[in-house]
Amino acid sequence: MKRRLLWKLCLILATGLVSFFYLIHIFTLKTEESMSFIAEQDRAQLKAWAAKAESFYDAGELQELESWLKKLKEQEHTYVAIAGFKALHIAGDEIDKHIVGAYHFGRSIEWKIHLYFAENPVMELPFSNGEMSFLIKLPERMRPGSHWTTTKFALQILVPMLVLAILSFTIYFHIITPLQKLKRATTEFSRGNFSVRVAEHLGRRNDELADLAKTFDKMAIRIGELINAQRQLIGDLSHELRTPLTRLDITVSNFELENAEVYLKRINRESKHIRKLVEDSLTLAWLDNEKPILQQESVDLVDLLDVLLDDARYEFPEHNIIFTSEDSALVYNTCHRALAPAIENIIRNALRYTPIGKTVSVTLINESNYFLISVCDQGPGIPSQYLEKVFEPFFRVDQARIAEGDSFGLGLALAKRHLESVRASVKLQNNAKLGLTAVIMIPIY
Repeated sequence: MKRRLLWKLCLILATGLVSFFYLIHIFTLKTEESMSFIAEQDRAQLKAWAAKAESFYDAGELQELESWLKKLKEQEHTYVAIAGFKALHIAGDEIDKHIVGAYHFGRSIEWKIHLYFAENPVMELPFSNGEMSFLIKLPERMRPGSHWTTTKFALQILVPMLVLAILSFTIYFHIITPLQKLKRATTEFSRGNFSVRVAEHLGRRNDELADLAKTFDKMAIRIGELINAQRQLIGDLSHELRTPLTRLDITVSNFELENAEVYLKRINRESKHIRKLVEDSLTLAWLDNEKPILQQESVDLVDLLDVLLDDARYEFPEHNIIFTSEDSALVYNTCHRALAPAIENIIRNALRYTPIGKTVSVTLINESNYFLISVCDQGPGIPSQYLEKVFEPFFRVDQARIAEGDSFGLGLALAKRHLESVRASVKLQNNAKLGLTAVIMIPIY
């Protein structure tokens, strides 16, 4: 079994979920990064405060600067200051201005703010001369990531739960839908609707559940055929039994002691007729239901045909029987008890419908991996539309073709089932001028 459903689920659950959680991780990092920057309007506000502080400083209005800073501190409830810094050269090379810049007391407003630190950072906005900086502890209202905890919970808990729930429902319906269809079909089948099928309703699915549906359909077809065949067999058998039972009833009701021998012969004949009808019907039912493959022994078809044709010559002395064959025709892994009655039935059928004085030809040839037995009679033949139907139980082309000893039409049906039990087959074809030919194909191995 290819286990397509298993690999499909592995692809979805293993590859899909790993990829999904990796993307969630990347998206969480990106979201965290985007939420770590100070908002544009807040950055503009900080720059405006720095510019105003610089304007006071450049104008030498230090008292006004101090008053404004105090007011800003009270307004934003934060730390605010103006500071200057100069590097003092002690020894060695001169100080490189690219190494020692103007930012020494706080963070640039362009940098990210760490969302997990409890304290707000001090932001530094340098004056244009590079010697002074406006320092302010970031006001609480300007701190980015105010909804980060909620966002992180949503990204790492709610979104995966929602996606997994949707995935679970999708997988559930993907699996349960064909099972529900199978359940409905089983219910319909149990109610006697043997035509119900499942596979055709599953679309293009090609997995274990589709295989299960196909198996159910095969079972439904097989059981439906068996039940219909049994119903047909019971109906036909009850119909066929009526005539001999009626004759038996008439014989018994009219029984007279003075003609006892005649009546007993009639009763014996009818009882044998009924017995054969029942036995043949039971054999046919067994072959149809079980469809056995009987492979137990090796059989030489030449020897088998010699015995069968000797019996046929004795029973039908007024007919000519010609037999042409190989010296030996050994078939393996077959069953004598299935071949003998089948071939005998076909030969007898040919002799019954061949007029007295005419010929029945039996030919045995080797054809690749098969032996072909052709039984050709000189009877009236069968209309082409009935060449297959004559193998159905109790089927008769017309009442005129009812032969003594096979009045219930089971001979060819039994012959075909017996041959199928040893993997052989039979077909009928009308001859070009007159008569019918039955071709039996028997595998050598």
